Amino acid sequence: MDDLIVLSPHGAAARAVGAGAVVTGAGRAAVTGAVANLLGSVPAGLPVAVVGTSAAPGLRPGQLGVADEVCGPGVARRLPAAVLVAEELRHDGLEVVVGPVVTEGAPGLAGDDDSAWAVAALPAATPAAVVRAVAGPGALDVLARVRPALERWARATGDRRVLLASPRSFCAGVERAIEIVERALERFGAPVYVRRQIVHNAHVVGELAARGAVFVDELDEVPEGATVVLAAHGVSPEVRAEAIGRDSLRVVDATCPLVAKVHHEARRFAAHGYEIALIGHADHEEVVGTLGEAPMHVVESVADVDTLPDPGDRPLAYLTQTTLATDETAEIVDALRRRFPDLAGPSADDICYATQNRQDAVRAMAAECDLVLVVGSGNSSNTARLVEVARREGARAELVEDAGQLRLAWLDGAVTVGLTAGASAPEILVQEVVEALGRLGRLDVDERRTTEESVRFALPLQVR
Repeated sequence: MDDLIVLSPHGAAARAVGAGAVVTGAGRAAVTGAVANLLGSVPAGLPVAVVGTSAAPGLRPGQLGVADEVCGPGVARRLPAAVLVAEELRHDGLEVVVGPVVTEGAPGLAGDDDSAWAVAALPAATPAAVVRAVAGPGALDVLARVRPALERWARATGDRRVLLASPRSFCAGVERAIEIVERALERFGAPVYVRRQIVHNAHVVGELAARGAVFVDELDEVPEGATVVLAAHGVSPEVRAEAIGRDSLRVVDATCPLVAKVHHEARRFAAHGYEIALIGHADHEEVVGTLGEAPMHVVESVADVDTLPDPGDRPLAYLTQTTLATDETAEIVDALRRRFPDLAGPSADDICYATQNRQDAVRAMAAECDLVLVVGSGNSSNTARLVEVARREGARAELVEDAGQLRLAWLDGAVTVGLTAGASAPEILVQEVVEALGRLGRLDVDERRTTEESVRFALPLQVR
């Protein structure tokens, strides 16, 4: 590949890596001279990977060491892309450890006689990576598998513009739900039980679990006398009645007020004799909870409109899940109106303000982006809709739980990267993705704000 230079101290390692790896020899003089000769004949700034075998106390043959720093007499240089290179190698099924590599000294993660000299001979701005296979049986076989990951890293290096969509990350309902659990832990002590995930984000759930929250699927897993929080997505009346009916339980309802509004509308339409079409995803917890309020037909797509039974003399009303894509939902509502001209709807749009604001922010920047990265968990509906919105606007878009899921192949040719986060994803995860992108080159970060959010929701009386 013309976008990557691979240096190896010995012929055996160079042959294992393949495709024109350059043999530098070992020792300061040999390596420095070989790199100087090479730099005179290749374009400046090409990424360089130094690959070979090394002694590595505590590691075993077959493992790889990726240097986040190379050190030698008079030499110390950080290699910021190490964690990204390591993740790519792991993605290819290799066993990888990250740490310092020491040349001609007491080894850190690994010790060798070439890497520090090779890196020190490069211009300071040259992207560099150091990968060492632990010396021993099978080491060369492992080296033969590293090149694809290194090539992906090389193609991903370079300066970029990052467009930060705003608003992004937590909404008022998510902030309220998290604060409810935090206050319950402070006021009533651990453990506090939470039925289902309080919000759909693995990092949030993990952090609360570490503080004493216990997440359960059903109420029968909650012991007598405990505190139980009902999650932000809402529950059916049957579940709420079951919780309240257990006199020994302290029940705190964290249902988002905007979800509670949809539940109220369902009861109102049912009381006035309407047939109800609920637009949403049948298996989503919010929809499951809403369905408990009254008989309804779930409509997941325009095609489902044609399969709705004729309501006869009864009027038809629609409601929607709060976390849907606004444009896709509008298409379904239009289809409903074409078939049912007297269709009634909610007094105000059910899709929550935060969902709409985050989608609008993505639409505003997507046309400028070679790639849009959406931070959030895979089971988060509003997060998944952001990916769909970006793709409908013509951008490549990918969902990442966190920076560790960033794949370098996505960044090949991506000079402008848009970045946003679902309403249940913490802002710190966004900043970690920015940091990861910054390990590949200089960043020009531009925040694109489309609206201000000032919504706040009151906490339940039990935790005020």
